Amino acid sequence: MWNFIQNEMFGMRWLSRLINGLLEKFGLDTGSKIGGSISFFLYDVIKIMVLLGFLILLISYIQSYFPPEKSKKILGRFHGIGANIIAALLGTVTPFCSCSSIPLFMGFTSAGLPLGVTFSFLISSPMVDLGSLVLLMSIFGWKVAIVYVIVGLVIAVAGGTLIEKLHLEKQVADFIRNGKALDVPQNELHFKDRIKYAWEQVVETAKKVFPYVLVGVAIGAFIHNWIPENLIVKVLGTGNPFGVIIATIAGVPMYADIFGCIPIAEALLGKGARLGVVLSFMMGVTTLSLPSMIMLKKAIKPKLLGIFIAICTVGIIIVGYFFNAVQNVLI
Repeated sequence: MWNFIQNEMFGMRWLSRLINGLLEKFGLDTGSKIGGSISFFLYDVIKIMVLLGFLILLISYIQSYFPPEKSKKILGRFHGIGANIIAALLGTVTPFCSCSSIPLFMGFTSAGLPLGVTFSFLISSPMVDLGSLVLLMSIFGWKVAIVYVIVGLVIAVAGGTLIEKLHLEKQVADFIRNGKALDVPQNELHFKDRIKYAWEQVVETAKKVFPYVLVGVAIGAFIHNWIPENLIVKVLGTGNPFGVIIATIAGVPMYADIFGCIPIAEALLGKGARLGVVLSFMMGVTTLSLPSMIMLKKAIKPKLLGIFIAICTVGIIIVGYFFNAVQNVLI
């Protein structure tokens, strides 16, 4: 029963069979490089967008009960590491990329929340969310998906706690530290209002994410069908002890959310890349992308930005080697 749920519902294997059948009816050999690329592209784009639409609808409906002002009040009730844990968990129900998370981080900081708490949210939000849990489960299995979410939350909590201990409040831009958050009263929403809000979030998120999904799936299809397996194994396989570091650094210049990264990760793993290498690449793209770091530089000073990058980089590398070590157990 669980295999059916994972493969047919989350993994949508029925869709792969349907697409392959249709392509073969049109005379296209799905075993060839061109046919395999087209099959991979169509299957992954449709699967990701369908799952994404359902998940964003569900997550946004839940999120309608926790507008920013209410989230600030909830976080303000907790102190110490408990506040970091709540902030990291809050990040899991916000379907944002890193650039979308930064304005919320700025709002939370302006509201007077502890800096470490806001950084736990900032790390967690792009790296881990409920959507990533389901999509990772559809490709890598439930063990990998759950462990990925857990270690992502650990990085978020540990990173935020460390930043809090370093007392770096003066490293936040003055316009944020001196800002005042408005306590806007939230009107009581009815079921139809929440569904409307959730649907609007689906449409808005789909518009933002769709180009990255297309690019990510296209890259994944190319890797899956055109790059020799021995090359991937040589660079990112067991034989290269620096594969995790290479993958983490390679993800920095890119900009995508986890939905655009997963097809690339799927193709790399299928070609023989180590699990830890693949997940490090995903974390590097979603958490340390160059565009988001440029945007974050406007909000915090160079010293704090450097510490944030160092904490995330070290955490991602450690996680990568951990997944490499336990790959045989998880897959």
